[in-house]
Amino acid sequence: MPVYNRIAHFADDMVRWRRTIHANPELGMEERETAALVAQQLAAFGVDEVVTGVGRLGVVGVIRAGNSRRAIGLRADMDALPIEEEGNVPYRSNNPGRMHACGHDGHTTMLLGAARYLAETRNFDGTVYVIFQPAEEGLGGAEAMLADGLFERFPVETVHGMHNWPGLPEGHFAIRDGTMMAATDQFEVTVHGKGCHAAQPHKGVDPVFVTSQIVGALQSIVSRRIDPAEAVVVSVTQLQAGSAHNIIPETSWFRGTVRTTSKAARHQVHALFGEIVTGIAATHGATVAIDYQLNIPPTVNEAGAVALARRAAAALVGADALHEVASACMAGEDFAFMLEKKAGSYMLIGNGTEGRHANGLHNPSYDFNDAVLPTGASYWAKLAETALPKG
Repeated sequence: MPVYNRIAHFADDMVRWRRTIHANPELGMEERETAALVAQQLAAFGVDEVVTGVGRLGVVGVIRAGNSRRAIGLRADMDALPIEEEGNVPYRSNNPGRMHACGHDGHTTMLLGAARYLAETRNFDGTVYVIFQPAEEGLGGAEAMLADGLFERFPVETVHGMHNWPGLPEGHFAIRDGTMMAATDQFEVTVHGKGCHAAQPHKGVDPVFVTSQIVGALQSIVSRRIDPAEAVVVSVTQLQAGSAHNIIPETSWFRGTVRTTSKAARHQVHALFGEIVTGIAATHGATVAIDYQLNIPPTVNEAGAVALARRAAAALVGADALHEVASACMAGEDFAFMLEKKAGSYMLIGNGTEGRHANGLHNPSYDFNDAVLPTGASYWAKLAETALPKG
């Protein structure tokens, strides 16, 4: 795979960093050891500033060269998932029930490798901010860094993210203009009825029946109420009610997720959800309590930043290894909050097509592909040098 020679020379160091992080996974807003390792390495590389505690546990390294006031941000995530790791790799998780099952160990390592290269070579004109974010997995790490003045303290023209992608060949990249990832919202609904004997349902209001009607009707949002050209998912994933076979309970509840790829569809689904849930409950004499949370917005790439990312990737690996993402992924990514504040790009890097490297993200048998580390670090370096050229 094409890489910078200087980065190839310390590829073994990158493998060691990645496996150390993998063996010691920390959940969101608990990444103290990981953040400390990142800060220690950045200082050892000779970056100009290392700022810790941004958004509680975020770390930002500042690398300057030349006289330009232009600046870009490169961002990686650091947190693990609450998953028990399967397999017997020598660097298996030491923390029971915690695992780097999404490759954030590799993301952090690739950006560390780029930071080392950029600090050693300074082959650019401006400032590169390397941003190591905590708590990407739904715990508000990007929002916390932004609330702590991320872009006021470290002003950038554009900000860029990257995620590994199982099933995409090693050394290949993929990107698209516009929406890359969906908005991820969640809901919990409690249905209040009237309990009674199961043999006398006419004397009560059955929340189980009402819930079943609601769950079925919610599917009409996608099939009948939203433009078919919109990508929308409404999934009920948990449901609980009752304590005995002969008792109609007082209440039942259900939970789930909504995924949308546009702001318009997102707000339309939100409104329709409330309309359907309250309407059906009222029809059957029940009441409802709805907790609907608008969580992560769509991850939207800006055309100019994507053009820059494409140019850097193609210069590194060739046009044949740079692919167009056909449609937005319905998973979410809280880098979206940073892209709401600054123009930027979100790139996918191939994790491989065989074995553990091809296993899906959030899978207990997944593993980041160490062979990809120098390529990812080289992409970051090429992106910085392309965005901030000398002369």
